[in-house]
Amino acid sequence: MWSPRLSEKQAQGRDWEQAALRHLKRHGLAPVEANFTCKGGEIDLIMRDGDTLVFVEVRQRADGRHGGAAASITPAKIRRLVRAAQVYLQRLPSTPPCRFDVVAIDGDKLEWIRNAIEA
Repeated sequence: MWSPRLSEKQAQGRDWEQAALRHLKRHGLAPVEANFTCKGGEIDLIMRDGDTLVFVEVRQRADGRHGGAAASITPAKIRRLVRAAQVYLQRLPSTPPCRFDVVAIDGDKLEWIRNAIEA
């Protein structure tokens, strides 16, 4: 079966998402879906934290000189995340409690920010 080759940047993004996934699983979250895409946007990871559905944005920066990974989330990015979450939730029979988390990776430092985005 043919599989498209990832660019170096895409491969690095996958590696960072995998690191975030491992971190969240170590803290008790259960994976639901990765790289959910729709016309309105993309969600890197969708996890369960008990009854709560968690939409996770993974951001990485080599260092914090330009505000760091968490600061790189723009209002436009937030709108795309919220829109993608709305599309995802429409597929479910009922809406569970939800939150938006960010896993920010600055160099080798990984930080998990719960409830990082208010929707």
